[in-house]
Amino acid sequence: MRFMVMVRATKASEAGEMPSEELLKAMGNFNEEMCRAGVMLAGEGLHPSSAGARLRFVGDRREVIDGPFADTRELIAGFWLLQVRSLDEAIEWMKRAPSPTDDGDSVCEIRRVYDADDFGAEFTPEARAQEERLRAELASRHSLSPNQRKEFT
Repeated sequence: MRFMVMVRATKASEAGEMPSEELLKAMGNFNEEMCRAGVMLAGEGLHPSSAGARLRFVGDRREVIDGPFADTRELIAGFWLLQVRSLDEAIEWMKRAPSPTDDGDSVCEIRRVYDADDFGAEFTPEARAQEERLRAELASRHSLSPNQRKEFT
């Protein structure tokens, strides 16, 4: 199972404040531990919402809304993508993480990523084949080994 761990934004992250050297080192060590255990598939920090935009879909119309966005509690400042056996395992890994903010007050949300089998009969053999082709193409573009590619299918 794959899980996305989303790190909620704070006033500091939205102001573009960079983490301390100490926090960067602690995060690097934690990420390295997860990589060695084969748990971490990806992880990144995100620029503040002032450097981003939202796209609102209204029927056939597309509306672009430039950042910054007001409600910090609903914004994401970074993420991890984990591959583990269960939600409980994802939680246990994240309990070991250093707090993503220097003040130690932060929130992470853990959500399961859909797998092909979760979509049922509506995910036709043709759609599955297309998905497999796209994943193979992405994996080859990013120079993943065959074993790493298996993690994404």
